[in-house]
Amino acid sequence: MARPAPDPMEQVHRFLRGELEVAEPRDAATVVLLRDGATGLEVYLLRRRASMAFGAGMHVFPGGSVDDRDRDASIGWVGPEPSVWADRLSCDATLARALVCAAVRETFEESGVLLASSGDGAMVRDTTGADWEADRLALIDGTVSLGEFLARRSLVLRADLLRCWARWITPEWSPRRFDTRFFVAAVPAGQRTRDVGGEADSVTWLPVAETLDRHSDGALQLMTATAATLRELAGFADVASVLAAERRVHPIMRRAVVVDGEVRLVHDDGA
Repeated sequence: MARPAPDPMEQVHRFLRGELEVAEPRDAATVVLLRDGATGLEVYLLRRRASMAFGAGMHVFPGGSVDDRDRDASIGWVGPEPSVWADRLSCDATLARALVCAAVRETFEESGVLLASSGDGAMVRDTTGADWEADRLALIDGTVSLGEFLARRSLVLRADLLRCWARWITPEWSPRRFDTRFFVAAVPAGQRTRDVGGEADSVTWLPVAETLDRHSDGALQLMTATAATLRELAGFADVASVLAAERRVHPIMRRAVVVDGEVRLVHDDGA
């Protein structure tokens, strides 16, 4: 059983007193999967198990840390070159490539949706078979890398199906920290998400507006970055308009400041 998470405000006060060693954030990628629904834009969410050390009980988008093998330069690639992604993500081309690879890998691991095609451009349309499930589990346990998986199936990664959206860095007082780049993507035609288990105890598609309402009512827990992303998406009518948005990301991180003896948490964005 996981230990209870530290009280956030106690961590803040300890940080301000200089009692905490600030952890180095790990590079990570997360993907907001979108589809058009009857009442507007819908988003795919996983609820993290209560036993998880990070984000227990929270509804999150698919995502996770960059794996060393995501840096494999031989992975088949279609779409904007890593140098273009580097400009959009404000990092070097090597890291940009790894972030895009991690985004595609984590999306398949945590939703069953694969942003890949054959070399001639034919999109993968169905990943629900037992053979696909075996590949998904092999990726999760590290038996195969993303590059090995794609090469064995004669597939290439489709970087052109992703759009960068935001960059959030976990606050300095958090015991586990991530430097996470958020991407958005539409579910490819013919594919569907599946109940993938693992770190999540439930998955669901919800309208963006309903998700925010349920969060406000206390019925659904969201991390700060997740809620902020959904509030931004609430201003878009459909998936096409989201994908058409031109964005370059800059880091956003909550900081603690003391005003008149009172501790306040503010968002420090690097714009």
